[in-house]
Order: sequence, then structure tokens, then C-alpha cells
Amino acid sequence: MAATPSPVEEPVDDSPAAERPRRAAYRRLPVQQRREQLIAVALELFAARPPEEVSLDDVAEAAGASRPLVYRYFAGGKQQLYEAALRSAASELTTRFTVRTTDGTPTQQLGAVLHGYFDFVGEHAAGYGALLRGGSVVETARTSAIVDDVRRAALRRTLRHLGVREAGPRLTLLVRSWISVVEASAISWLDEGRQIPADSLCAWLVDQFVVMAAATAVRDAQTAQALHGWLQLETADSPAGVLISRLRDLGL
Repeated sequence: MAATPSPVEEPVDDSPAAERPRRAAYRRLPVQQRREQLIAVALELFAARPPEEVSLDDVAEAAGASRPLVYRYFAGGKQQLYEAALRSAASELTTRFTVRTTDGTPTQQLGAVLHGYFDFVGEHAAGYGALLRGGSVVETARTSAIVDDVRRAALRRTLRHLGVREAGPRLTLLVRSWISVVEASAISWLDEGRQIPADSLCAWLVDQFVVMAAATAVRDAQTAQALHGWLQLETADSPAGVLISRLRDLGL
């Protein structure tokens, strides 16, 4: 039995023939491919300009489509398209929090996760910027929830990576605060033209986590116990081992 071909879109133009301007013909795409294209174009535009300054006409023009065609895929207009673009960026970013290997010490593995994260930031700067910059008049409870979901996933996976099942309030605050540092660093890294090499930035952020954990351990028994366990697994040439050695060299 022959396979059913993928549906393809039909050109949409509801303007009277005498009124509509001539526009270049666009290539017909399968439905899902066109939807993904519109989302990708929207991410680029929303990241480059404040979302409230981007119109559906801008998206349609950049995608080589018509405004009615954009509405066919996103009947809720720009708000629906904006939310779909954020979900797309959030979904891919969340996959980067997974530890790909069990090799290495805890801080080596944390560094590997950060490298995956910054690979995404570097490859998808538009999507990352649109996802995390916020402050837009089109921001709603739904868009805020999309960003919060990414942060909760980062919290859960960081704690799981560190072998913590039930985190108390101070340990939770530690990880949440560190995630905020990572986010702010990534945005600044993009804004400043990526002047710091990604490897160096990831190493610095691992050091930040160790130092923040040490400061929290002074006041929280759970963090102290967890940190002691992590450091027992570190080696002289692991990120934590090198950091401790350098602090000693400084007389600290």
C-alpha cells in the first residue's frame, strides 16, 4: 500500500486581486516544516528586537510567507507564536542539562554539563536571548512559566547530578542562585561579543559553584555533608582540586 504523502500548505492570500501587491512566489513546504521555519524565524526576530516591536508582517516577510499563512499556523497571533518560539528554545535547552557520561569527578561532570549548555547558547544565541531576556509587554504568566520550567529542570538535574535526592532550603537556594549566575553570565557573554573563551567561562562557573557551596556549608549541615562527599571524589587535577591548590597558593 502506497504511503500517504505529507500534507503541504496551499498559498493563502485573501486580498482582492486588484489590491494585493505582487510578491515573490514562496516554496511550498510540508506543514510541520513550515511551522518549524516560522518558529525559527520568530526566534531570530524576537531576540534581535523587543518582542513588542516585532509584527506578524515582519515574521511573514522574513519567512517568505504571507500574513494569512502565519495566522493559519498560529491562529492566536503573535502571542501564540511568541510562546511557541519560547517553548522550542526551552525544550532544546533543557536537554543540555543531562550528564552524558559517568566518567570524571563531580566538578568535571558539572563542567561537561556547562560546556553543553554554552554550546547551545553559542549555537542558538537568538533562541537563548528570546528565552531569558524577558521584560517584554508580551510577557505573560504562560511565558514566565516556560522560563521557570527551564530553571526547575536545571535545579532538579543539578541536584540529581550531585547525588542529592531531597534538598533543604539552603541547598536549594544555593543551586538556584548559581543557576542565576550561569544565566546572567551567558547573557553577558553574548552581549560582550563572547570575549571570554567558553572553556574559560565554564571553568570559572564551576569554581563559582564550589566557592558558593563552601560558603553555604558554613551555615547549613546538609550542604556541608554533601560538599564533603563531593570533595572526597575530587582529584588533584580536577577543577575542585586545582581551585583548592590555587587558593592555598594565595594563602587562603
